Amino acid sequence: MIPRPGRMEAAVLPLRLYQMLGIRRLIYALGLNRILPNKIRDLEAMLPRIPQRPLRQTLPGVTEARGESRYRVGFFLGCAQNLLFSEESAAAVRVLARNGCTVITPRNAVCCGMPARGYGRLDLVKSQAMHNIALFEQSQVDIIVTDCATCGSTLKEYGTFLSNDAQWAARASAFSSKVRDVSEFLAEIPIERPQGRLETRVTYHDPCHLRRAQKIWQQPRFLMGLINGLELIELPEADWCCGSAGSQLITHYETSTRVLDRKMENLAGTQAQVVASGCPGCQMQLLSGARRRELPIRVVHPVTLLDEAYEASYE
Repeated sequence: MIPRPGRMEAAVLPLRLYQMLGIRRLIYALGLNRILPNKIRDLEAMLPRIPQRPLRQTLPGVTEARGESRYRVGFFLGCAQNLLFSEESAAAVRVLARNGCTVITPRNAVCCGMPARGYGRLDLVKSQAMHNIALFEQSQVDIIVTDCATCGSTLKEYGTFLSNDAQWAARASAFSSKVRDVSEFLAEIPIERPQGRLETRVTYHDPCHLRRAQKIWQQPRFLMGLINGLELIELPEADWCCGSAGSQLITHYETSTRVLDRKMENLAGTQAQVVASGCPGCQMQLLSGARRRELPIRVVHPVTLLDEAYEASYE
């Protein structure tokens, strides 16, 4: 199912109906979520606000740069971003376009391969890598940007996965050399400083796939530091795992929640109104923890805050 976007979208339909028909709102209004088994309650709490339609169906294949086009950027739309965090990926595309990027979003991209890799199915990883490499080659882009830390860390390894394949080794290496996390890319280019203000207190959680795998941790903080009015508070143990680690809340529930509880203690101590993180898995885990603790905190991608600051300049 995972390598096929259409099947993934069909699988999420019951969750979309659960939200759109008001069932979820009713469950929370009546407090029924509190009587669910702990694991089911926490898994339900992980769900963000699900978009009415997957972003793959609504995002233009080409988003023109605002003003002069200085970069031709391929945008890799990950599975979770397409299905669960589409507003954030749409914000990423707007921010890129605002900063001189013509953004190409191939609709037929498939999963980056991380889930298959986690279960040792390197045959599937290589197949998915070949598909994505060929697809982005057709787009003739200068850079490939993703707003998902997990996707980025995997895409950057395509050259390694296919290094022994005579037909694909050079193509995979060229592909991986172009991959950038959205915060990494925006920090590399001349970026427009937002003129709007966001009067809010923000802290930041480092995704493992971003800080450890890609060695990216200063760039998200730099970008948020550009926003007028935003008070950035460093989260104690910001680079410690949140307990998600892919599917740990499902497969190792007790361990996952113990790690999450420590993260929530640190988060509560910051008194932040917003926690930012560049990984959908981390965001879902943080959502679950915040709802368990009834913390009035918003969970977002850092690029969402940039987009809001740009929009605020017109208000």
